[in-house]
Amino acid sequence: MSSDGNKKQFWKRSAAKVPGSIQHVYGAQHPPFDPLLHANVPLGVHGTVSVSSSLIKAGNKPPPATPGKPKKATTFQEFESITSDAWDVGDDDDELLAMAAQNLNIEVVMETANKVIENHSKQQEKQRLDDTTEWDQRGEETQEEVVVEEEEEEEEEEEEEEDVQVEEGDAVSPDAPVASQSPYTDGRLVKSHSEAPIGSPKDAAGEHAALHRQRSLPHRPPTIPLVARMADQNTSGTPAMTEREASRLDKFKQLLAGPNTDLEELRKLSWSGIPRQVRPIAWKLLSGYLPANAERRESVLQRKRQEYFGFIQQYYDSRNDENHQDTYRQIHIDIPRMSPESLVLQPKVTEIFERILFIWAIRHPASGYVQGINDLVTPFFVVFVFEYIEEEVENFDVSSLQEEALRNIEADSFWCMSKLLDGIQDNYTFAQPGIQRKVKALEELVSRIDESVHRHMQQYEVEYLQFAFRWMNNLLMRELPLRCTIRLWDTYQAEPEGFSHFHLYVCAAFLVRWRKEILEERDFQGLMILLQNLPTMHWGNEEVSVLLAEAYRLKFAFADAPNHYKR
Repeated sequence: MSSDGNKKQFWKRSAAKVPGSIQHVYGAQHPPFDPLLHANVPLGVHGTVSVSSSLIKAGNKPPPATPGKPKKATTFQEFESITSDAWDVGDDDDELLAMAAQNLNIEVVMETANKVIENHSKQQEKQRLDDTTEWDQRGEETQEEVVVEEEEEEEEEEEEEEDVQVEEGDAVSPDAPVASQSPYTDGRLVKSHSEAPIGSPKDAAGEHAALHRQRSLPHRPPTIPLVARMADQNTSGTPAMTEREASRLDKFKQLLAGPNTDLEELRKLSWSGIPRQVRPIAWKLLSGYLPANAERRESVLQRKRQEYFGFIQQYYDSRNDENHQDTYRQIHIDIPRMSPESLVLQPKVTEIFERILFIWAIRHPASGYVQGINDLVTPFFVVFVFEYIEEEVENFDVSSLQEEALRNIEADSFWCMSKLLDGIQDNYTFAQPGIQRKVKALEELVSRIDESVHRHMQQYEVEYLQFAFRWMNNLLMRELPLRCTIRLWDTYQAEPEGFSHFHLYVCAAFLVRWRKEILEERDFQGLMILLQNLPTMHWGNEEVSVLLAEAYRLKFAFADAPNHYKR
């Protein structure tokens, strides 16, 4: 107890050294403290009253300010007074606060506060005027909408703050925009980045920053159709064709209008993409389904279509037989898994696909039906539907077509798919040796063109067969949107052995295209997730054209140089 009493008496005798009192800092912004000039300004840090009793008590002269090296503590009590917290001072805190309050100069405090408020108001008004001018300049480019998604408490607070602003003379329009919709925002609503009252400078600044960020992003159409036009991501219902597109379309029409179509010239034109208007006839010619002689085409079409429906009458009723029911059941299970769902889940389309796949499997017993073949029907079916409609196929009810048109589309799709599979049938025979060879060739090719990617895959034990099997089995249809697949197949049909040989170089270019993302992944799981879900949803003709150009460069460098191709 005596020690506590002595300690308390020490604090009373040494009030100037009470921890928490102002310790003046000398420097460029803090000149040596002059008590005569600051006697009436006892405000401390954060606006609190914090003064030493040696400056408050009358009759005590402040010690002279001696900037320089601080004096070292010479006694334990002095050391304790500097380092210890004096929470046990008791009533001394109240005494100090009361003494400090008596010396507060209210007039000086109010004058200083008024000056701060006045300066802040001027800066705020200037900022408001600048932002208003900027809003007026951008007003023609934006559409104003009011978004109300605040909770009840926040709405009440904003109304109170808005009322205060109106009373102070701020001109706030009740229709001031909280969010804007810009042509660069893909039609989505962008909320304000500020919770300040409507029309405040903070709100305007947030809107301006958001608008700047939106305009820095690349613009894409809000919706991308299923099948792209020749040179962009739009189809029949969008802007008129460019001069280049119109010129290419005229070249195709002139070539196809002749009595005998020059297939070599047609391949050269088709390599860079086929206009939608002539794609059905061009695919039939390039696949070998139709003859080059124009006079024979109609008779060939009639004969092949009758032949296909003869197969239907002959074989389709056997789908429930013991020998074929497993094949039909697997086809029936796989079709709903295809894309686009809006098309293949239509009952009429499902029925057509089941017939096409079952008849092909019955007529090719060496391979039969294999998962992956079902995907190869879709591009042909969609392209041939465009012979009869103008609107987008994803929004079209196929059953509304005439029965004759549906029969023609079904037969043409069957024969063109058969022509394609004739060139890659070893992909689907027992053990799928064609795919095995292509995956091995892909591994060797990537090791030559990008050793960093190849070694990265080896480091994390990623086998090419684990992700590239699907690339070969489905011809990249699961990796690309359907519009890109159709554009890709324009080139495949124009390229000699496009599906069986050129596809390898496309897969190599496709893999190396994602080298940055691949090298950033640092584990097996991350690599597999990336390679099985590559971000191509917004790809269009431009990206596919670049991919094909790179694939052609690889083919030119490696296809005829086997010693350079293999290590």
